[in-house]
Amino acid sequence: MASAFSHAFAAYTFKSAWAPAGLSRKAIWIGMLSAVMPDADVLAFSFGIPYEHVLGHRGITHSLFFALLWAWLMMEVFFYEYKRAGKDWWRVWLYLALCTASHGVFDALTNGGRGVAFFAPFENSRYFFPWRPILVSPLGAANFFSEWGMRVVKSELLYVWLPGSLLLLASWAWRFLKRKNTP
Repeated sequence: MASAFSHAFAAYTFKSAWAPAGLSRKAIWIGMLSAVMPDADVLAFSFGIPYEHVLGHRGITHSLFFALLWAWLMMEVFFYEYKRAGKDWWRVWLYLALCTASHGVFDALTNGGRGVAFFAPFENSRYFFPWRPILVSPLGAANFFSEWGMRVVKSELLYVWLPGSLLLLASWAWRFLKRKNTP
């Protein structure tokens, strides 16, 4: 994925198009943070941890296991008032887990890097999807403001923002029509 903005937008799209009605603003903001959070693993480079290591970039923080664990941690820290394992707890937990897992899914749709360790820590093989239309982002903010960075932005607009926006519009129209037709 090219930018934190697109990961956060994906989480917002989930909220509007899929998440249960009445999802709190706090849950939405934490969902957006959760969608971006897996890229904190780039700090591994600073500690000399190679890309291919389970703690390396697109390693464990991009895994499905991590998404489930992160969502649980966010529930414990930010939603402690919810009755554990109650209906609302599960709904918010699932939303946060999907937001976090979406990061790896979008990264597996990029055309660069060495793949995503979806099954870490149990298995560290890296995977891509067969269709990889999103241009991989340059590392570092300065490199983002380059010709390559602009091509990445165009790619994101086409393959993330446009479909996400259409999904948002469709979900808003559906809710509007549903309210209008309810006596």
